[in-house]
Amino acid sequence: MTAVLFDFSGTLFRVESTESWLRAALTATGTTLPEPQLRQKAAALEVAGALPGGAEPKTVPGALAGAWDARDLGAEEHRAAFTGLSRQVPLPEETLHDVLYDRHMTPAAWTPYPDAGLVLRGLKERGIAVGIVSNIGWDLRPVFREHGLDRHVDAYVLSYEHGMRKPDPRLFAVACAELGADPRRTLMVGDSREADGGAAALGCRVHFVDHLPVSRRPDALLPLLDLMPEAELPSV
Repeated sequence: MTAVLFDFSGTLFRVESTESWLRAALTATGTTLPEPQLRQKAAALEVAGALPGGAEPKTVPGALAGAWDARDLGAEEHRAAFTGLSRQVPLPEETLHDVLYDRHMTPAAWTPYPDAGLVLRGLKERGIAVGIVSNIGWDLRPVFREHGLDRHVDAYVLSYEHGMRKPDPRLFAVACAELGADPRRTLMVGDSREADGGAAALGCRVHFVDHLPVSRRPDALLPLLDLMPEAELPSV
């Protein structure tokens, strides 16, 4: 392998809980809710699938079907889809729906998995090119920069910047081209067999991890280093 492509959400980073997300938005706007009501609203937002990177919606209202299908193809579509889902849950202030959406794009809303930095650094030390391939509607580069991981990444290929989404093999082809990598010598790492598995059509090898809370997945990425040349862990 000469290159590794990574998914973002559920692979290298995990978004905060829906309750934490709602608490942050309430704090930012100076809005208060009684604790039982706050937990109730957070649970309803989770069922609605309103937090990008969080739980999938149980159902998508018909009026949002078009935006939902196009959510990863443009920034406007992404915002429309997820603020539309959050608006299924009444909140004290209408503006909170946009505040919630803006919150999820901040580095504070995301936590890297415990072994993400170690693995990314280990790959770079071995001369392995690293790319991020994500179905997303916003620029995740600041998240990597804020958490000190941007220096280990050579290319970002984001669906909304290219008008196509995984599992379309063309998106993986763009990433390989940007890295100057042969797909047959490239590994794709992700948490979605449907989306990330699309890289196999290009000839990439695919490795899956589970989309779990950070506390429950401390070292699932470490085996990647055993697949690479000079598989010796870098010093911490």
